[in-house]
Amino acid sequence: MENQFLKDVIDGLSSNPKRLSSRYFYDEIGDTLFQQIMELPEYYLTRSELEIFQTKCDQFIKSTSLDKTTYFELVDLGAGDATKTKEFIKYLHKKGFSFSYVPVDISRNALNNLKTTLSTEFPELRIQTELGDYFEVLNRAEHNLKPKVVLFLGSNIGNLTDEQAHDFLSKLSDLLLPQDFLILGVDLIKPRSIVLPAYNDSQNITAEFNLNLLVRMNKELQTNFKVENFKHVPKYSEETGIAESFLESNVDQTIQLNGGKKEFHFRKGERIHTEISRKYNDEILNQILKNTHFEIVKKITDSQKYFANFVLKITK
Repeated sequence: MENQFLKDVIDGLSSNPKRLSSRYFYDEIGDTLFQQIMELPEYYLTRSELEIFQTKCDQFIKSTSLDKTTYFELVDLGAGDATKTKEFIKYLHKKGFSFSYVPVDISRNALNNLKTTLSTEFPELRIQTELGDYFEVLNRAEHNLKPKVVLFLGSNIGNLTDEQAHDFLSKLSDLLLPQDFLILGVDLIKPRSIVLPAYNDSQNITAEFNLNLLVRMNKELQTNFKVENFKHVPKYSEETGIAESFLESNVDQTIQLNGGKKEFHFRKGERIHTEISRKYNDEILNQILKNTHFEIVKKITDSQKYFANFVLKITK
């Protein structure tokens, strides 16, 4: 992972404009900060999706036609702390379904914490943690013919461009079987007054989360970023439905990487693009799903219609 991290940082800082992948936000400190973000009053995404899982699990069951007599795997891509998934697990246990839980994450710290909490909360739950990239894990399970309900929640799909999202869903649909389902969580297009504070909170925790990427590079890649020389800059367009985050240089400066083996120059005001967070409507999602093996079965929203979980089935 470290070699890939180094390669991606060199590629990203060598590009014009500069960019870094949001996947590298998540080290131990980043995981903790993101948990804090999800509890912020401005961060509606987690609350909205959690409401769906607290009140509408029966709609997931009806949409997937899950059978209590059939054992299946609940595969959670980018599981994190599984706040929403725990509500679904609770519901499935209560209704007597037979299943195992397969959380997938690139953060070993997140998986270790999750296994500890789940073993306490659901001592009889069969858990198989999987560390790695989503497709690495699914490719390893290529010959596993057990029915699967795959979760991709938190509008994580929104961290991809539309083209990347199409490629991701197309590849995912290729790996799944006709008996499988995907529950896809997406943030819906809303006014700037609601969306922008979710990425620019009054306590500046989101800013700290973004700036921690520089701290992580200093620790792991021998860079010499001065965090105080950068600031977090978010933006959101209601027209496109795209929110983005940047780290902006406050001064002209030169950053050394890998013990001085590489140097990168920043002009005052120059930005590093760190994250995209796409918001959706039905038209955008249908366009992204074109020429994949997925078909929408059901759209389930929270009471304010801020967020939606789409149940997708495989058609091949």
